[in-house]
Amino acid sequence: QVQLVESGGGLVQPGGSLRLSCAASGRTFSSYAMGWFRQAPGKEREFVAAISWSGMNTVYADSVKGRFTIFRDNAKNTVYLQMNSLKPEDTAGYYCAAYSGSTWGSDDPHEYDSWGQGTQVTVSS
Repeated sequence: QVQLVESGGGLVQPGGSLRLSCAASGRTFSSYAMGWFRQAPGKEREFVAAISWSGMNTVYADSVKGRFTIFRDNAKNTVYLQMNSLKPEDTAGYYCAAYSGSTWGSDDPHEYDSWGQGTQVTVSS
């Protein structure tokens, strides 16, 4: 399995931006499609975005479409989540996940094989 470590979370004002990173180690990173999920206290883990193995294809939750961008650098074994126009409702722990199956882009967290420890994003004035 691949090991994942997220970074880049923090406190930001509404309307601000953050870039999350997820560094992978272990097996070949480019053989995994990747996803970002988030979880707020008392709520279920929620799909945010996913990206295909090459990075050419992406999919987003409606709640973040147009504000968030997922991209990856396979040479650096890293996937990113650029978050713009942040809202208080974006406050959550953010987790990256690796998918080893043949149909990328799932919004079901149970289909992902490996998870990072998460990074907290708080949007507040």
